[in-house]
Amino acid sequence: MSAVIPEGWVNSKLECVVDTIVGGGTPSKAISSYFQGDIPWMSVKDMNKNELVDTVDHISQEAVENSSTNVIPAGTPIVATRMSLGKIVIANFDSAINQDLKALFVNLNIEKPYFVYWYRSIANLIESLGTGTTVKGIRLEVLRGLDFPLPPLAEQKVIADKLDELLAQVESTKARLDAIPAILKSFRQSVLAAAVSGKLIPSVGYRVTTVGEVAQDIRYGTSKKCDYNGGVTPVIRIPNIGNRKLDVSDLKSANFSDKELDKLALQEDDLLLIRSNGSVELVAKPALVEKQYVGFLFAGYLIRIRCNQEHVLPSFLLNVLCSRVVRDVVEIGARSTSGVNNINSKELASLEFVLPSLKEQNEIVRRVDELFAFADKVEAQVNAAQARVNNLTQSILAKAFKGELTADWRAANPDLISGENSAEALLERIKAEREAIKKQPKPKRTAAKKKTGSSMSKQIIKVVEALKEAGKPLSGQQLLAATGYPSDSNTEQLERFFLDIRDALTVDKSIVKVERSDDEQDWFALAKSDTNE
Repeated sequence: MSAVIPEGWVNSKLECVVDTIVGGGTPSKAISSYFQGDIPWMSVKDMNKNELVDTVDHISQEAVENSSTNVIPAGTPIVATRMSLGKIVIANFDSAINQDLKALFVNLNIEKPYFVYWYRSIANLIESLGTGTTVKGIRLEVLRGLDFPLPPLAEQKVIADKLDELLAQVESTKARLDAIPAILKSFRQSVLAAAVSGKLIPSVGYRVTTVGEVAQDIRYGTSKKCDYNGGVTPVIRIPNIGNRKLDVSDLKSANFSDKELDKLALQEDDLLLIRSNGSVELVAKPALVEKQYVGFLFAGYLIRIRCNQEHVLPSFLLNVLCSRVVRDVVEIGARSTSGVNNINSKELASLEFVLPSLKEQNEIVRRVDELFAFADKVEAQVNAAQARVNNLTQSILAKAFKGELTADWRAANPDLISGENSAEALLERIKAEREAIKKQPKPKRTAAKKKTGSSMSKQIIKVVEALKEAGKPLSGQQLLAATGYPSDSNTEQLERFFLDIRDALTVDKSIVKVERSDDEQDWFALAKSDTNE
């Protein structure tokens, strides 16, 4: 079912506005030299950006010549048809592509930025159209049959320009929001640094002590295997050590004897720390046990600290263990070349920190909790804003391709959307040009030459040079011959010819279209600045 579009637009299909779809291939992995060249070779690994400045992989000229890959001209929209469905990128360099990608050679009468934005607007639809059990792909006939909302050419440019402006603002907002979590992390560490160094509140009577001196008990957990529904007693494991508190969303259990329960059951205000992990940042990561987890047991890769609360508040020691003052010491000592980083109970007990009085500890904990609550509130607001911004891009794109961004522009510019400038006339022009190309005589082909990175002849010249030499306007067919392309040009040659015309018209602005002749072909002439040279 076609989308609802404004009056004056035409519901078309992708195949009506894309002249050619070109695929690629993968050179033989058995020949290592194929992947030691300097020709960019694009795959789905490169589809995570809108615009590319380089590819992950590169191949040699021999790889191009001896495989089914194709070198795609810079500026050509490239889409994923297998994996990463809905992604579209543009490279600012010529690049070979693999078989999971397709290059879409958009007709010269379509604004390429408009086309690219439209494709991004239907990314979710394209993903839903994918088929396959293990890896989803979209068939070419489905791709060609996608509904394409076609506005008049002038409106296409207005839409693309508006989207450039609006989406740049969205990206700027998103970048600022994305930077806030790192700022909040730094803020929290600054708070902890002040808290454990005696700078958060005025104080006297600080003394240096160790974890062992203020701990009533330091103990490793059970080595018994636990599982989901493995018994009646829940067991806290490494995945359950959350941000300063326990996270029991992924909980396993086991059955234990009374002796094991007496020795290892958790009590309120116990501290649990990770003692062994492949990531050094997680070694000695602490969490405070809350009342609802009393009676749970803990696994062997954790260490339990039971505080002597006549000397230290568990919540104060939690702050100490989370601070960089202690973390730096832990991470230096825990690093291992074996891939598993550890801290043992003796090393944990020897960690030094500054201990204020219990009264001062209470005030420090209160201030830290207050400041952390403020940071948590800001973080929640940022997360909500990020979610809204992430949805904003698709919302803006949807409005654009319903004509909502240009309603006022259409009302103010009726001449640019009617008659010869209408979408209907534009579509007919595209059809006529295609028919004219089909009618070109095609003499018998000579034997095919070995494939190279470019099938262009050395006599090929730019369209602007051909027009200068001709000294008069030329039709599309005449210009093809004047630039040196053979009358039986293959697909790659025709696409390079069309791209040359597009660049001369829209980028260099060195040529212009002139009024159409009776044969319904487009005619081209030098722009005034080039004529006067």
